[in-house]
Amino acid sequence: MKKNWWKESVVYQVYWRSFYDTDGDGYGDLEGVIQKLDYIQELGADVIWLNPCYESPDVDNGYDISDYRSIMSKAGTMETFDRLLQEVHNRGMKLIMDLVVNHTSEQHPWFKESRSSKDNPKRDYYIWRKVPNNWRSYFTPSVWEFDDQTEEYYFHSFAVEQPDLNWENPMVRQEIYSFMRFWLDKGIDGFRMDVINLLAKQAGFPDAENPEDISYLGNNPGIHEYLQEMHREVLQHYDIFTVGEIPFVTPEDGLLYVGENRRELHTLFHFEVCDYMSHWDMQRYKEIQRRWYKGLWGKGWNSQFLNNHDHTRLVTRFGNDSAFRVESAKCFAVLLHLLPGMPYIYQGEEIGMTGVRYKSIHEYHDIAMKNKYKEEVEKGRDRREVFGSLVHLSRDNSRTPVQWDESPNAGFTKGTPWIKVNPNYKEINAAQALADPDSIFYFYKKLIQLRKENQIMVYGDYQEVLKDHQQIYSFIRELDHERWLVVLNISELLVEVNVPESFSIARKEMLLTNYKNEVESKGEWTLRPYEARIYRLL
Repeated sequence: MKKNWWKESVVYQVYWRSFYDTDGDGYGDLEGVIQKLDYIQELGADVIWLNPCYESPDVDNGYDISDYRSIMSKAGTMETFDRLLQEVHNRGMKLIMDLVVNHTSEQHPWFKESRSSKDNPKRDYYIWRKVPNNWRSYFTPSVWEFDDQTEEYYFHSFAVEQPDLNWENPMVRQEIYSFMRFWLDKGIDGFRMDVINLLAKQAGFPDAENPEDISYLGNNPGIHEYLQEMHREVLQHYDIFTVGEIPFVTPEDGLLYVGENRRELHTLFHFEVCDYMSHWDMQRYKEIQRRWYKGLWGKGWNSQFLNNHDHTRLVTRFGNDSAFRVESAKCFAVLLHLLPGMPYIYQGEEIGMTGVRYKSIHEYHDIAMKNKYKEEVEKGRDRREVFGSLVHLSRDNSRTPVQWDESPNAGFTKGTPWIKVNPNYKEINAAQALADPDSIFYFYKKLIQLRKENQIMVYGDYQEVLKDHQQIYSFIRELDHERWLVVLNISELLVEVNVPESFSIARKEMLLTNYKNEVESKGEWTLRPYEARIYRLL
């Protein structure tokens, strides 16, 4: 298997607006990221993924870009960004940025020109139609919005303020490649590519049989030609790392994006877990891992994550955020760092931050949640029922400020935070974690260090053990005659497991566990709730 620096990396995602505020305006900023770089370095992460900080009206938290070559005033200045990049590199780390090129803001100069008249030279930078079809967008009941000025509809996969670019127009593509070079020439180390498989649209925009299944938005003919052109024109000329956000994708499709002979992307995020598993489902999760390993191993590279800025924090969604918060956080950390692929840590995950539950829809900022609430209430559904159904998966669950200490606003800001801090910050915060040698933070640090020192965690083959067990996830990683056994009890139960004979008689060395003492008798494991063990088989 080909070895690469990025395969051996651990990525730490910085959602900067909720990370650390230095100027008191209630928003995190790039200066705040600079001031906390030592914290990220202490954890051991190699790559920082920075969410969009380009100029934006901020309708969708920076994913509606009005100028690709400027820094949003909330985030700071270009000088601050340049210092951030230098400070990251000074610490031996790398920085990747969000690339958002499926759509822009409606305030982007291109769209202002495009909507100004039907014969404007930039009219064809976006997608216009006289008659809409029946497709729905991620955030609204229709992908089409009527524009009074030219009396036609424009296409938007997300909010009405986020019109989709027309990738069929070669001038659009060259504009995009130009600003990609702008950032790469500054020295950034790659891109996380936002919904990159949505760029190509279905020819003719035919009505969908089932408009609610919005998979028609992605993986359409032409997408691979676009990405291969992007690689030829831009990506191949830099030693960088790319990861594509790719919904609606199977392992077979995924290999077309990340196959090492394809010259498109290095790796991808698929969403078979985070988009389609609202709660933990052991057998489904095992089956997903099984298929993706079979589909990609030795041919392309996968990513491992269970939360990010769009998905509820993992201890709340998949684990236990009360009695077994620490144990479940550590257990899932072992899972993510020992499975094949690249581990992603979302800010606050390393201290076991939890999801939040506000009292009313008015306290939420998530545009997707607010639009869905409005849509369902207008259908006549009970407001409380609609609200209750949306809370668990609201994107705001993961967007509350990082809890640095127990001072007001969790030490995030001296002003009024843009979104309310989780009330549990006095019990869960980074200062407490750094003072406790047995904390979740230091457990993550040990895992990351173990990965740096043992290439079996990166390049080792994967083989399931106890495949059908309902509470136990166990597997072997093997590389060059070295074998590691991972055993996880992903449940709140005390589980007794009959050990396969080959393991019960094997000599083994405990490398890491999230409980202080091991309980085992000959031929049987007794695993406590969310217990995790990593053994080296001797």
